[in-house]
Amino acid sequence: MDNKLIVSLSPHIHTADTTSRTMWHVVIALIPAFIMAVVTFGLPALWVTLISLGTCLLTEWVINRFMLHRPFTLSNGSAFITGLLLAFNLPSILPWWMVIIGGVVAIGIGKMSFGGLGCNIWNPALVGRVFLLLSFPAAMTTWPTDVPSAFSAADASADAWSGATMLHQLKWAGHTVDVSEVNFLDMTIGHMNGSLGEVGGIAILIGLAYLLIMRVVTWHIPVSMLASAALFSWIFGGNPLLDIFAGGMLLGAAFMATDYVTSPMTHKGQLIYGAMIGLITMIIRRFGAYPEGVSFAILLMNSFTPLINIYCRPSVFGARERKAMERRAAQ
Repeated sequence: MDNKLIVSLSPHIHTADTTSRTMWHVVIALIPAFIMAVVTFGLPALWVTLISLGTCLLTEWVINRFMLHRPFTLSNGSAFITGLLLAFNLPSILPWWMVIIGGVVAIGIGKMSFGGLGCNIWNPALVGRVFLLLSFPAAMTTWPTDVPSAFSAADASADAWSGATMLHQLKWAGHTVDVSEVNFLDMTIGHMNGSLGEVGGIAILIGLAYLLIMRVVTWHIPVSMLASAALFSWIFGGNPLLDIFAGGMLLGAAFMATDYVTSPMTHKGQLIYGAMIGLITMIIRRFGAYPEGVSFAILLMNSFTPLINIYCRPSVFGARERKAMERRAAQ
């Protein structure tokens, strides 16, 4: 008879959750944003997504099969999520071969070079995105010209910048940030330019709500990141609501900063981590060379996650009681 007794230290936590189940919950949460991207950009958004997914899945299979000689791991859904998130960080008109390069870098360098799922230091999708941005800056900042602008029609320069993102308009077109110029309802339903995952803030918030309800993520990172960004946007003279809904702020807060592997383990650490991402993003947007800064901010704080985990350790079970007993004994 097999011995099924497993001896381990307490505390013991029993749950039906698995890595695969968690990953597929994230995929489900990304569906509204994907639908919004296809509605806004049409078939090009679908092709970019399919190419990114196929490249990420194939790259992971090839590396596992022929280089690491490991069993099949695609069923856990992590490569699928990387492919989706990479696509969500790309323009819909990016050439197909660049999408392939991004997928190979995301999985091959951002994930598998560290040992695979659970071992990577940085978010793989953002590694692929930043690599493409630094290698092909013109292509990564070229957007469709037939996407309606959320700027008011009263703004005479809106048509001239219809092929630019909202953040690009605000940073380089000399706009004064005025709530009256922006139709925030249009922004929430995808009437603005950007990467696939930047449009349709309401769809991203629906996905975040699903993750919170299913307890896949907690509120600490999204809330601290968005609150910090709003606070420093106001301090730097910006429009907090515009900075939250424009660019990749919502996508980053909901799906990329909350990555289990690259974010802190404790709630205190997560609050610090999210707040710093919001601050760094606003510094890059206001004073940096790029109109966007979410990807760089998340990757930078990914690097600080081990340090945050060291200084934000949870208390050892029974440590307080032991210290109290030692004080009483010393008296």
